[in-house]
Amino acid sequence: MRRRFHTLDVFTDRPLSGNPLAVVHDAQGLDAARMQAVAREFNLSETVFLLEPRDPVNSARIRIFTPARELPFAGHPTVGTAVLLAELRAPEIVARQDLALVIEEEVGLVQCTARRARGRPYAEFLLPRLPEACGTPMPDADLAASLSLDAAEIGFDRHRPLMLTAGVPFTTVPLASPEAVDRASPDAGRWPSDLRTYVYARSGAGFHARMFAAGLGIAEDPATGSAAAAFAGAVMAFDAPPDGEHAIEIRQGVAMGRPSLIVLGLDVAGGALVAATIGGGAVIVSEGTIDL
Repeated sequence: MRRRFHTLDVFTDRPLSGNPLAVVHDAQGLDAARMQAVAREFNLSETVFLLEPRDPVNSARIRIFTPARELPFAGHPTVGTAVLLAELRAPEIVARQDLALVIEEEVGLVQCTARRARGRPYAEFLLPRLPEACGTPMPDADLAASLSLDAAEIGFDRHRPLMLTAGVPFTTVPLASPEAVDRASPDAGRWPSDLRTYVYARSGAGFHARMFAAGLGIAEDPATGSAAAAFAGAVMAFDAPPDGEHAIEIRQGVAMGRPSLIVLGLDVAGGALVAATIGGGAVIVSEGTIDL
């Protein structure tokens, strides 16, 4: 059967930057093994399969695959899918006003908003789960060795490594400078196959980050919304932002030549995180058909 697909670049406002995404339409009838094979064929960090929603009041149901496995939730597939649905189904509406969408993911219902920001497609979603601790990271010396860095480069200000999840677990590793982030190089001999590591440093008013996940078939990811979602827990733990709404810019993918910008929104009340969003731009790059 011939099925339509689109590719997009996500967390950017221009083609050939950000994080590439493939979206396969009308995926009913494909089982998980077939979806996994298609994701390997595209060989992008994630491929989305669009399905009819279980509840017809929702916008769509999606399944998300890396080249190696299925994910219950991921950020750039959610942003990219929201932009694609808005641009294909309701371009006149989204040109005038915000468009609300609800996407069914394996993690649960994800509430999204699509809009045009300065005339360019943009979407954000409300985290379906707030970040929480999910384990104990390796000692600093081991983390540093696994990243080919010195132990003294682990941490800055009050920031220390954590294991956090907002649907997908990550080890968040603060580094002393953006230069240390750029020099980080995973040592395969010291790298657990299931380790997803998000390294970051403060850069101006925001953060500079990279993400490595060899176990997912991703040597390095240009932009990782699910990691930024987990990272919200580190911001709350170590920076203690005051009550109110905050927008934090995270730049990723620079070292790969795929510069990306993720906007992490925090809603803090009573010293606690009560809601968070992940937002960014996305552009449609190509479309075609695939025989499945």
